[in-house]
Amino acid sequence: MNELHQKLIAAARRQAPDERVPYAFEKRIMARITSGAHVDTLAMWSHALWRAAVSCVFIMALSGAWTFWSAHHQPQSDFAQELDSAVLVSASPDVVW
Repeated sequence: MNELHQKLIAAARRQAPDERVPYAFEKRIMARITSGAHVDTLAMWSHALWRAAVSCVFIMALSGAWTFWSAHHQPQSDFAQELDSAVLVSASPDVVW
């Protein structure tokens, strides 16, 4: 492994530097990478919340369509009367929990 490394380093040193590359280009790139990019946490949160809002609107539309479709395909029942009986049953002292 060490022998291969030495051969590669020797071959690289024999190769003349290319003149098309600006002086200290690699040092500038490495300095920029190590300096770290500014992370905008507010933008990240904003992006995530917008994506969540879009998915919530999609879920709301699906549930609304399902409710509309199921209401037209099932026999109608009086919701107010069912709610009233459910509340009265839970408030009745005769019911043992």
